[in-house]
Amino acid sequence: MLNLAAVHHIALICSDYERSKRFYTEILGLSILGEYFRAERNSYKLDLALNGQYIIELFSFPDPPKRPSRPEALGLRHLAFAVPNLDAAIVHLNENGVETEPVRVDAHTGKRFTFFADPDDLPLEFYEL
Repeated sequence: MLNLAAVHHIALICSDYERSKRFYTEILGLSILGEYFRAERNSYKLDLALNGQYIIELFSFPDPPKRPSRPEALGLRHLAFAVPNLDAAIVHLNENGVETEPVRVDAHTGKRFTFFADPDDLPLEFYEL
């Protein structure tokens, strides 16, 4: 049997590098592990961490194609972050101009969660611990 150890990272491609960099670092609070400009691709690669753990590669590419991104679209549904206080997280997002959907309750766990979008309308979720 295959012995997977963990999810290593999630790769995202953005349309506006500086806007997405600000969103993921200043609004969501991820820390920068490394930032690289790859001249041969005219592309940035930003390595981001959550609580010191490498989690997201943020890429910029010239004119990337669009794809459906709502939570019910085919493919990756959304990326969820665990938060200790959903209400405080929602207030923080809203104060930073990020709209959130109405809070839902997980029918299996009784935990509360909400969806919101990154600057490229990629679906993200905050799930209360």
